[in-house]
Amino acid sequence: MPSTHDILHAVRREWTGFRRPGRLIAMASAALAVIVLGLLYAFGNHANCDGLCAAAPTGPDGSLVHDQFSFMHRDLGRNGGITVRLTSMTGTITYPPPHHDQIVPGLVPWAKAGIIIKDGVRQGSSYAALMVTGGHGVRMQYDYRHDLAGSAGGVSAGSPRWLRLTRSGDTVTGHESADGERWTKVGTARLPGLPETAQIGLFATSPGDLTLVPAGLGGTTEQVRWTQAVGVFDRVGLTGTDTAGGWRSDTVGEANRTDWEKTRQAAGGVAKGGTITVTGSGDIGPSGAEDGAQPVERTLGGLALALLVVLVVAVRLATTAYRREVTGGAPVTRTELAAKAMVVAAVTFVTGLLALGIVMPAGVTVLKGNGIPVIGTSALTGVRVVVGTAAALALVAVLALALGALLRRARAAIPIAVLTIVLPYVVTSVPLLADGPARWLLRVTPAAGFATRQTLVAYPQVVAHYAPSTGYFPLPWWAGVGVLSGYAAVLLALALRRPPGSDARRSASRE
Repeated sequence: MPSTHDILHAVRREWTGFRRPGRLIAMASAALAVIVLGLLYAFGNHANCDGLCAAAPTGPDGSLVHDQFSFMHRDLGRNGGITVRLTSMTGTITYPPPHHDQIVPGLVPWAKAGIIIKDGVRQGSSYAALMVTGGHGVRMQYDYRHDLAGSAGGVSAGSPRWLRLTRSGDTVTGHESADGERWTKVGTARLPGLPETAQIGLFATSPGDLTLVPAGLGGTTEQVRWTQAVGVFDRVGLTGTDTAGGWRSDTVGEANRTDWEKTRQAAGGVAKGGTITVTGSGDIGPSGAEDGAQPVERTLGGLALALLVVLVVAVRLATTAYRREVTGGAPVTRTELAAKAMVVAAVTFVTGLLALGIVMPAGVTVLKGNGIPVIGTSALTGVRVVVGTAAALALVAVLALALGALLRRARAAIPIAVLTIVLPYVVTSVPLLADGPARWLLRVTPAAGFATRQTLVAYPQVVAHYAPSTGYFPLPWWAGVGVLSGYAAVLLALALRRPPGSDARRSASRE
């Protein structure tokens, strides 16, 4: 059993041996690949808009949001509410290719019509809404990220929906009813800082219909079709509102720019004979990559090349050591192999930490300077991405070293490492494979460890293609690291248990 002094001595010896010009240049090139390719991506992306680009709306917490809908509203004091009956909810969807100019009746699952209390009509302001959706029943949503489920089902002439929102200071409560007599609470939202006078009223909106187009070997790319929703309300009851002001029709965000809206069905609200009809398109919710915003991990395009360099360096560090047995040198001991693993892991971790710590903040700054909206992350998430991804690179280096020690031949170990780590990482990051196989590759191969780089959040109330090719790993970051750590630990344990022998010497002699 080696002592602590023996281990430290072995680590110092291996560090001295590692500092060869070739290895240091290789590790430096891995870091430069991450930095240079990341910055090239950032500098190569520019906002494409006429004149000055409008700033992407941000919610109360500073995150990017989507906030576009038609709003029939009036002033509301600190206490009051609205009760309505939704009698009809219809919609239209652009016809699928190749007939892009045709519109067919229909509602997308997350089309919305209902009632809302909002801090003005500014995009991104705080709100709470109670609505009927096209396919997810009654929902109460507030401040973009929060979604509470009510009863299932939609709206028809024989089955209208009653909705009620009440405000008490900063607290908004939603109830629903099938008959206007028996009410069921859907949820409560607290909206800190809601002003003395807020806006209350009826709204309608409808997000784009996501269509997946076949590509590659079963992969898909995304196309979004424009949609519209129409809600018809009556039995409108108000308390705590400005009775003198009357209804005002506004569109939060852009509207009435499509040919359909200009010639057939304009967005907005109309009150007539006790009935209010609201027509709108867009969405209210978190914004993400599906809306054109860039997650910070898009600046890590050079990670695959760095990964390849690290694999080659780690494998050759092991196979070169075993090659000396052929010339009569001392066999590689367990202490020496363990020291090599510590050194290559530490060097790789520091290399990754420096590269990632430079390219992510620099890339985000460049993207924002070019007018590209970037999905914000907390400081803790940023640290997790940098430190976690550097740790994943270090674990990959240990895994590759163990493969080299087990196989004793770089010509065998390097292809296996590439096929099991680099290839799954690369092919799942593009729309090449079907979503199912791509998800399984990122569950069962060591490439699962790079879930540490993901910052995107999958929201069930947001229409998006949640697949590896769009940046969504199937495992949470800690589970992905667990898979990679398991591979590295098992292979290193096997390598440490395998003594050198004549078969290893013959393998090394063929290098």
